Amino acid sequence: MSHVSQNQPLGTPTWVDLGIPDLARGQEFYSALFGWEFQDVSGYSFALLDGAKVAGMSGGSEGPDHWWTVYLATDDCAATADRVRASGGRVLVGPGEMADLGVMAVCEDPVGAPFSLWQGKGLVGCERVNEPGTLVRNDLSTADPAPAREFYAAVFDFTLDTNDDLPGMDFTFLRRPDGHEVGGVLGNERAVRSRWSTTFEVADTDSTATLAINAGGKVIDTEDMVYGRFAVLLDPFGAEFSIIARPKD
Repeated sequence: MSHVSQNQPLGTPTWVDLGIPDLARGQEFYSALFGWEFQDVSGYSFALLDGAKVAGMSGGSEGPDHWWTVYLATDDCAATADRVRASGGRVLVGPGEMADLGVMAVCEDPVGAPFSLWQGKGLVGCERVNEPGTLVRNDLSTADPAPAREFYAAVFDFTLDTNDDLPGMDFTFLRRPDGHEVGGVLGNERAVRSRWSTTFEVADTDSTATLAINAGGKVIDTEDMVYGRFAVLLDPFGAEFSIIARPKD
């Protein structure tokens, strides 16, 4: 369990949110899965776990695709946006002030994966992580991993480490300068598009998957990994996310 009360170091996944067509339906689904309550502020909904902000949601998002967006931490959104451009990425929106919450920029990396930058002020990001019902990790899946690895290392000063725990997979750890692992890049030649994934921790993967089905979602895959029991789910709008129950010490 981790309580977060200050801005995370550069490049750390610090916030996730989801745009969907029907906010009330989304709240119902994710509340059934994770026990979230919601605080609606000016059309944006904060997901709360025991009163702590753990994710965000908004309604009215039309179009064929919906997905969880990852926000990477920065203490200077404008300067990091400049590094995004200089390293071959694009800044699509911002940087701009989000009321008194922080400064945000919407970006795209060189392989086409969208992500956002977040310079926290009133909102540092997720206030609880690494426990059931909260964010536990984010990974980038792409058919073209080499430029993605180079880009994130250049922008966020990440070091790149191979993963001996997953033989036969093209998976690279992304580590901050202090050695902390913040995510990874998965080379997947079958990936139709490059995209960051969002994984939430749960106490029991199979029971949570059943809750998802009963609440109108779908289970795409379930497997046992060295890191725990993992499942890929779809919510009622087709937004993909993952859950994992990590081994207990």
